[in-house]
Amino acid sequence: MSNQPESRVGAVDLAFKGGMSQTDVVIAGVKGMLSSGRLRPGDRLPVEKDLAAELQVSRGSLREGVRALSTMGILETRQGAGTFVTALEPSAILSAMEFWVGLQDGERASQVHQVRRALETEAAAAAAASITERQLDEAARILERAHTAIHATPIDHEAAMQCDIAFHRLIAESSGNHVLSALIETVSTKTIRGRMWRSVHDNAGLLTTHGEHLGLLEALKRHDPDRARTRMANHLYAVEDYLTAIPDRDLQASTSNEQPQTNNRSAS
Repeated sequence: MSNQPESRVGAVDLAFKGGMSQTDVVIAGVKGMLSSGRLRPGDRLPVEKDLAAELQVSRGSLREGVRALSTMGILETRQGAGTFVTALEPSAILSAMEFWVGLQDGERASQVHQVRRALETEAAAAAAASITERQLDEAARILERAHTAIHATPIDHEAAMQCDIAFHRLIAESSGNHVLSALIETVSTKTIRGRMWRSVHDNAGLLTTHGEHLGLLEALKRHDPDRARTRMANHLYAVEDYLTAIPDRDLQASTSNEQPQTNNRSAS
C-alpha cells in the first residue's frame, strides 16, 4: 500500500485519466483537501515546496493553480503570511458567474431572467414562512422611501432604483437560505440596466412596480407562502416582458452613465 497522501494520488490519477494540465491537478488537489476536511475555511496551505511535491507538479504550476483558485474566491494570499482558504462565502465564489451573467444577451439573457424568476419566487415563499417582524419593518421602510422618491419633483430615479434593489435583496435574505440569496444576487445583475432604463423612461411603470412591491409586502405580512410566490412570479413576468422589449442598443445608449451604485450586488 502506498504511503503517499490520498489527496496527491487522487489528483495525479485524474491527470493521467483525463489529460488534465498541471494547473488543473493543483485545483483538483486543493478541492480534494477541502472535500476531505483536511483543509477548512481559514486554514493555511502547506508551504509551496511541500505542496508542489505532494501534488507532483512544478512550483510554477502550483502558483498558477493558486492564482486560479484565488480568482474563484477559494484562496487568498496574504503578504508575508502565506496562502489561506477563504471563508468560502457563496457570494464571493459566485463572482465569476456574475461576470458571465452580465455578458449574456439575446436568448441567453432571456434564460437568465427565467432562472432568476425561478429562484426569486421560491425565495419569496420561503421568506413568507420565516420573515421576522424586524425584517417586515425594514421592508416597509424601504417601500416608504421608494414612495417618496417616485413622488418627488423631479422623480428621484436613482433612489427609486436603490429601493427596488434593497427590497428584493431583503426578501432573498429573509428566505434564510444563504446559497439561494447568493444565487439571486448573481443572476439579478443582468437586469440592472433594463430596470434603470425603465425607471428613467417609464414613470407609469415605476408606479406599477411599486404597487406590485406593496402586494408582495402584504403577502409577507400574512406569512402566506403561496400568495408571496404567486405575486413575485407575476411581478417578475412583467419585468421580463418589459425588459425583453427594450432594444439592447437603447439600453447601452441611455444607461451607460446612469447606472446606480449597487456595491456589486443586485436584485429587482
